Amino acid sequence: MVHTCVHWFRKGLRLHDNPALMAALRDCQELYPVFILDPHLHNDTCVGINRWRFLVGALRDLDCSLRKLNSRLFVVRGKPEEVFPELFDKWKVTKLTYEYDTEPYSLSRDQTVTTLAKEHRVEVLYKISHTLYDIDRMIEENNGKAPLTYNRMRAIVKTLGPPKKPIPAPTMEDMKDVKTPCSENHEQKYEMPTLGELGHDTAALGEEQFPGGEQESLRRLDEHMKRTGWVCGFEKPQTSPNSLSPSTTVLSPYVTFGCLSARTFWWRLAEVYQGKKHSDPPVSLHGQLLWREFFYTASVGIPNFNKMEGNPVCTQVDWDTNPEYLAAWREARTGFPFIDAIMTQLRQEGWIHHLARHAVACFLTRGDLWISWEEGQKVFEELLLDGDWALNAGNWQWLSASAFFHQFFRVYSPVAFGKKTDKNGDYIKKYLPLLKKLPAEYIYEPWKAPRSVQQAAGCIVGKDYPHPIAQHEVISKKNIQRMKLAYAKKSTDAAGSPSKKKSVKRSAPSVVDMLRKKDRGK
Repeated sequence: MVHTCVHWFRKGLRLHDNPALMAALRDCQELYPVFILDPHLHNDTCVGINRWRFLVGALRDLDCSLRKLNSRLFVVRGKPEEVFPELFDKWKVTKLTYEYDTEPYSLSRDQTVTTLAKEHRVEVLYKISHTLYDIDRMIEENNGKAPLTYNRMRAIVKTLGPPKKPIPAPTMEDMKDVKTPCSENHEQKYEMPTLGELGHDTAALGEEQFPGGEQESLRRLDEHMKRTGWVCGFEKPQTSPNSLSPSTTVLSPYVTFGCLSARTFWWRLAEVYQGKKHSDPPVSLHGQLLWREFFYTASVGIPNFNKMEGNPVCTQVDWDTNPEYLAAWREARTGFPFIDAIMTQLRQEGWIHHLARHAVACFLTRGDLWISWEEGQKVFEELLLDGDWALNAGNWQWLSASAFFHQFFRVYSPVAFGKKTDKNGDYIKKYLPLLKKLPAEYIYEPWKAPRSVQQAAGCIVGKDYPHPIAQHEVISKKNIQRMKLAYAKKSTDAAGSPSKKKSVKRSAPSVVDMLRKKDRGK
């Protein structure tokens, strides 16, 4: 009997550190590497063009690597639960392997596919390699609950020991007894997707700053790991949100799509750190990978994690519904150049610095516009290359002071915060060229420039660039009072539930103190 295996790529778009792929090669004579263009996950209404472009690049790169091993990637169009039964029969599949995914939709989808596989007498095998640790084990170690503070999670990690070491990519030797059946019609039927096919007009696309793919991710990793002094001294809060070129690694999109294994990243950092003085979590690069584990663990252990309602750790806030404000924020029309420059960079390039995310998220929610973090979450999910379900939901709750971070009285100024690292407004000039002729003293607050100065700069506020959408000094104070009320209500509601009250109390200061967040310019 011929053993035929399908390895199902979803995230984990790489050959290195791919234990599920290696498991597929064991006792296998025929291998079909498959990627499914699932309309639920790859619906172009909620996935921005930059994100699509990154995915297409990652798939092409993966196909290229597989072809070097005399295999290829089969891109199948349709819903997994509909295409798999057909593939199981057509290819006479005996085994299905995949990388474990903790997202609610993925868990439900994988359960459905596993049931179908069993009906077709197909063995199903999954491996954990998208995270550093087994997330369910982390929750078990914490008495069946998600740790609500980073310190608590670090204590659990300490008991578990370091993450598993990554495994190498398969070689020709691993593939010597395995073949991938290919016919001419396969080339057309299972070809790589294009942006055109996905309904995107590529004419307006700018230069690709961060091309997708495993090879690119490993090249970038090598490049950064050569900067040993920078790696050892890295402290996230000290990096700049508005530098003209990124002040961090920008490896996050590659880790999100699984082009780069988090474990490979971890152990490469460990090699650089070896025998040297280096920064520590939470601010170090190891610390950043542990933040990822923190939010992944929270997303698995907390129900309704990406919503306010029904989410037991999330403060219930009476957010306003204001489509005009939301559109102005999303479309970079708030009248605050620092905020609009960030939102422009996000739309153009698909990436913005972590602290820039802090500024625009605070502005949309508790700082100025009083719009629900769930709305911001949707926009980031569409536009960010590294939009990750767990991290996106967790960070929006944090930045809106709905969960994890509770010092709601510390508000980012849409003017002062950017000035701290870019007094002349070069970042604003780059992304909002309309304002580039304004003198530095007015570039963060163009409405304060005399009419003659606006005329000389060719930018009249109210005509060429909008008036500010809100009076920050006034509205931010009012919103602090609104947050106070939401917190007071939470305390009252929690009074009948001592254990819950205790956990909220415990979670607030330790994370903040330990992160040394320095919410600067508040």
